Amino acid sequence: MALGDVFAAPLGLAALAALVPLVVLYLIQPDPRELPLPTVAFLQSDPDEGGSNPVLERLRRNLLLLLQVLAIVLLAVGLAAPYVTTTREVSAQPTVLVVDASASMATETGDGTRFAEAVAAARAAVGTPTTVVVAGGSVRTPVTEADPEDARSALDELRVAHAPGDLRGAIERARELAGSESRVLVFSDFAGGSGGGEAGWKQAADAVRASGATLTLRQFGSGTTENVGIVGRSFENRNVVLRVANTGATAAERTLTVAGQSRTVSLQPGDRRSVVFPLPAASATARLAGSDAFPVDDSVPVAVPDEQAEDTLLLTNGNNRNLRTALDVIPTVNVTVKRPPVSTTGDYDAVVFADVVAERVLGSTVETAQRTVDDGGGVLLQGQRNVGEVGYGDLLPVTPGGIEQSGGIDNVTSHPVTTGFDFPAPDYHLGATATGTALVTLSDGSPLLATDGRAGGRTMYYGYLPNQTAFRYDYRYPVFWKRAIHWLADRPSLSDLNRETGTTLQLANETTVETPTGRRTTAAVQLDRVGTYRTTDRRTSAALLSPAESNVSAAPVDASGAGAGDGGPTTGQQVRQDLTPLVLLGLLGLLGAELGYLRRRGDI
Repeated sequence: MALGDVFAAPLGLAALAALVPLVVLYLIQPDPRELPLPTVAFLQSDPDEGGSNPVLERLRRNLLLLLQVLAIVLLAVGLAAPYVTTTREVSAQPTVLVVDASASMATETGDGTRFAEAVAAARAAVGTPTTVVVAGGSVRTPVTEADPEDARSALDELRVAHAPGDLRGAIERARELAGSESRVLVFSDFAGGSGGGEAGWKQAADAVRASGATLTLRQFGSGTTENVGIVGRSFENRNVVLRVANTGATAAERTLTVAGQSRTVSLQPGDRRSVVFPLPAASATARLAGSDAFPVDDSVPVAVPDEQAEDTLLLTNGNNRNLRTALDVIPTVNVTVKRPPVSTTGDYDAVVFADVVAERVLGSTVETAQRTVDDGGGVLLQGQRNVGEVGYGDLLPVTPGGIEQSGGIDNVTSHPVTTGFDFPAPDYHLGATATGTALVTLSDGSPLLATDGRAGGRTMYYGYLPNQTAFRYDYRYPVFWKRAIHWLADRPSLSDLNRETGTTLQLANETTVETPTGRRTTAAVQLDRVGTYRTTDRRTSAALLSPAESNVSAAPVDASGAGAGDGGPTTGQQVRQDLTPLVLLGLLGLLGAELGYLRRRGDI
């Protein structure tokens, strides 16, 4: 029999070489010497009656050596990973396992979680071959047509996601991968959204049956269904609004705390309440006091931008009192106003040209704006009759024409600056063609607001002509400028910093990201856990925020089809039974025996 038939790593037996120095040390150990002791010379000698056994005496003296030899032998055997081969019955049918890894599967059952129970059942249901489909934050297939051991290894590596799952999409993927002779087994609690709700996954299940494959549904719904969770988060006027829901069947009272401030919420079954807190000065976490079987929705991180001042240069030859006021009231903006012609030095996060006299703008001033963009900042250029004569060059994201009468707003593109805005149409505008991206378009196709990305920075065209529109008197006017300066300076908005789980955080390039589960270097991070995701210059939070997923109860499903371990012929599979834990247990026993012997002998 070869060593490979008994040991998975035979090289570990090389540790037996440690026996050589151990034996040598015992061989060179000097014999004890007899020394006369005058103080006991008067004691009568007690002659040896021959009652002691020399063999047992030698064994007693060398018992420590024997224990140490056995310990080294067991250590070497353990390093060699011993195993025995056993036979395990598995299904001989091609098998597709659909495992629900959505947030509701993290519900605690008392002996673990629903997800742990589902994975254990899936491990017992593998076939020959096995495909695994996972419905987590996204639908994925870790292994396709794998042998039973590889399928079990893939199942052991699965982790539940703190995100809504697409069970319908996962079952549809299983139908695509399964043949007419295959069996498809679905392991889920069938709670929450479940990808299109109950009707959605049931339609997908019917399609599997129609394909000729055998379908089995295994429901894991243990654990209490009483749950109170945070199901919504929004930001309004320097406040954070959190929505708390009671999806259980009994009334509940919970205390919500954010940055040291607390509110108590009483909820009847099915109730939802909005709780308002001042936006914390620094990033914090909202927490619901108390506990239930679904802790995933009991905490919601709230990330806020670092309070770094945005140095803004406003260049204007006009009065522009409204614009100056709008910039002055932004807490994080340090605005410097200069009147061309003027020398401009220093570093700025944003530069704004508004109502300037074309011939008075120095080339060095345009160079300052260009340098701001190159360094990662932004430049905003206001439209005016002779905007093409100022000398902006390629900073201007439009090709200007003449003054025209306006008809109305034709289209508003979703953007951090435009979201939620109803832009009033001006009476007159500058006819132009966008060379970048038009965010707000007038009825004749001219851009009223346009942006362009440059190497490192951003530019924006603001098409309201100086002193020509009532927009500057609108209450939304300061809000627009706050958004515009934040965007130009690349200051992330609260919505950018606070995401929902199940979404993807796109980064400009490969970046090291500290996630709730460890450090990763990537250009796209799947936000699949509740918590904070940090880079060197940014912090983004992710929370579940799903009323459907927080409802962890589900009606019993019809588990049609054969049981998880039934249905179809089986075959014997040769599998290795690892004996390393038993060997290590024996090694610990020997070490305990050695310590006991040394203590009995008085050495310790």
